[in-house]
Amino acid sequence: MSKNITQIDTLVVGGGQAGIAMSEHLSRLDVPHLVLEKHQIAHTWRDMRWDSLVANGPAWHDRFPGMEFAHSGADEFVPKEQIADYFNVYAEQFNLPIRSGVEVKKVTKNIGSNGFSVETSEGMIHAQHIVSATGAFQIPTIPAIAPEDSELYQIHSANYRNPEQLPEGGVLVVGAGSSGVQIADELQRSGKDVYLSVGPHDRPPRSYRGRDFVWWLGVLGLWEAQANEPGKEHVTIAVSGAYGGQTIDFRRLAAQGLNLLGRTESFADGTAYFRNDLAENIRMGDENYLALLDQADEYIARNGLDLPPEPEAREFLADPQCMTKPTLALDLKHNNINSIIWATGFSSDYSWLPADVLDDNLMPQHQRGVGSEPGIYFLGLPWLSRRGSTFIWGVWHDAKYIADQIVIQRQYQHYCAQN
Repeated sequence: MSKNITQIDTLVVGGGQAGIAMSEHLSRLDVPHLVLEKHQIAHTWRDMRWDSLVANGPAWHDRFPGMEFAHSGADEFVPKEQIADYFNVYAEQFNLPIRSGVEVKKVTKNIGSNGFSVETSEGMIHAQHIVSATGAFQIPTIPAIAPEDSELYQIHSANYRNPEQLPEGGVLVVGAGSSGVQIADELQRSGKDVYLSVGPHDRPPRSYRGRDFVWWLGVLGLWEAQANEPGKEHVTIAVSGAYGGQTIDFRRLAAQGLNLLGRTESFADGTAYFRNDLAENIRMGDENYLALLDQADEYIARNGLDLPPEPEAREFLADPQCMTKPTLALDLKHNNINSIIWATGFSSDYSWLPADVLDDNLMPQHQRGVGSEPGIYFLGLPWLSRRGSTFIWGVWHDAKYIADQIVIQRQYQHYCAQN
């Protein structure tokens, strides 16, 4: 696409999985559009993940419908570099109009005329429709409780790459969702003394009775859930495809040598303080795990499936000492802890959009991705339309819906222009 473009029907902001999915559907529907990516295609996958990361779902599931992974078996967990390559090849295969290295700085609603004026790092663009496809994982967030200690090496999980990156000594990993638990496990296997701060979490089985958990969520209709359960808005999911795919088991990690702690509460005078909630958090994760096994067993019985029983899946190791006699305060120097990795999630920045499309918390106001301001749409957000909205396949289906809404609006605009 020419750098001199000033008029386009639909501008898609973001060239990751959301922007690529959006562009594919717009192309199929012959909607003139342009995708702008501040960095490179699939930048987050390639540059904001640790070296050994693999997908959390198997290759047959975590992909777009239009293309399979070239070098992975259906049940394998694809390495992050291959995922990034997949999106580049996908964009080429469908000849998607993506321009990299262009930053969108500000979107302004036109007064007295249709559409929006978009200020970019390469000039102005006028568009009738704007799709924010920047996703939910934009700005790595480290909480305010982080100690101001120049002797501590502190990074967010988005900046972690491998164990060799860290200085000698022990490591405190704060946050035990998918990222935190995988990083802590890798560091402990590398020989480091690792402390893992565990908050509330869901803990699905990696597989059960011969089927991966993504299959179970599909046949049980759980991917289609349209809202999170009350009280679980900030609960993370502890699941991993690492080492061929294993169920996250915190008791096993403790037996392996990981030091488990409750939620990190504060730091003072070189000491970290933790809530006395480790046992509760692990048991709540157990309840989530067992509930899915129960639903799976009921589904098998109801449908007469011939899947092998797996009674050992319900057997747990004994509670380790870290659960029965939890550590509530940890002297970092005394325990030779020289690094902290904050696996504490991300925040979003929508300051480039008109203020009236955001709520009081500066988050998008939308209904299934259709913004409160006509002509503005959102894609790639958690629970945009369902539980699966942030997954590769889920964002593809959400993009299809939003593309259809854009076509409907184009039809109205065309009628108005003709009459």
